[in-house]
Amino acid sequence: MPDDATFSKRDARTGTDAEGAAGMGTAAPAVRIGDVAVRFRTKKKDVTALRDVSLDIGAGEFVAIVGPSGCGKSTLLKLVAGLLAPSPGGVLLGGERVRGPRPDIGYVFQRAALLDWRSARRNILLQAEMRSVPAGRARARADDLIRMTGLDGFEDAYPHELSGGMQQRVALCRALLHEPPVLLMDEPFGALDALTREQLNVELNRIWRETRTTVLLVTHSIAEAVYLADRVVVMSPRPGTVTEVIEVGLPPERGYAETLASSAFREATGRVRELLGAVSAHD
Repeated sequence: MPDDATFSKRDARTGTDAEGAAGMGTAAPAVRIGDVAVRFRTKKKDVTALRDVSLDIGAGEFVAIVGPSGCGKSTLLKLVAGLLAPSPGGVLLGGERVRGPRPDIGYVFQRAALLDWRSARRNILLQAEMRSVPAGRARARADDLIRMTGLDGFEDAYPHELSGGMQQRVALCRALLHEPPVLLMDEPFGALDALTREQLNVELNRIWRETRTTVLLVTHSIAEAVYLADRVVVMSPRPGTVTEVIEVGLPPERGYAETLASSAFREATGRVRELLGAVSAHD
C-alpha cells in the first residue's frame, strides 16, 4: 500500500486535492482512488489490468464507469471493496485506507445470486445474519426496502417464482439492508430485457434519491450511465486508465422520457460515444 503522499497529489481529471480539501474545511470524499494499478501474473505473461487510475467520489454522488470490455471496470470495484490489492496505489473509503474486504459496502452483481430455498424476504435478511444485525432492526429495514422497491406481495415468493427484474430488486434490497455508505453495482441489469432494464433504471434513480447512498456503477450501456449518474467515467482499453470524466448536468429527479429528450442527455451521451469511438479507432 502507498504512503499518504499518494492521496495528496492533485489529479487533473478529478480536480481534487486531499490537503487542499482539508484546509478548506470541505468533507473528505466517500471514495478516493489514488494512482492505482493492478497487475496479474499468468502462466504465459504478466497482465496490467489498470494503470494510474485516480478518482474522487463525493458522499451521496452517483458515478458510472463505462469502457471497452476488459478495461478493468469490475477490477476497480473489487479494489474499492477490498477484494483486490492495488499494485501500486491505494483506496480510501470514508477517509480510511482499504486494507482488505470491507463489511461496510453493498455489492450488487449482474446475477442476483439468490438462495433457491429461501423466500425473497429471507434472502434479504441473509445480509443481517451474516453481519449480526439485530433481528428487529433488520426486519423493519427489510420491510422498508420491500416497499421502496415495489416487492410488496412478493416477499414470501421463492426465486423461481420471481421474474429476473424482481430477483434483481431482491438483490438490491439485500445489498442495502445494512445501510452501507457506498453501494457498488457491477452490470446489475445487463442480463435483463430492455423494458425491464428501463423500469429498474427509474426505480434505482428514485431509491438513490431517497437513500442518498454513494453509488459506483459499472455498465456497458451509455444511456443507462448518463441517465443514472452525476458523472460518467470513461476508461481506455486495457491497461485501463481514466480517459475523461463527464459531468452529466441533469437534476437528481429524472423522468425517463423527458431526460432522454433533453439536450444535456444528448450532449453527455454524444461525448461518451465520441470518446469510445475514438478508443475503437485507436485500436
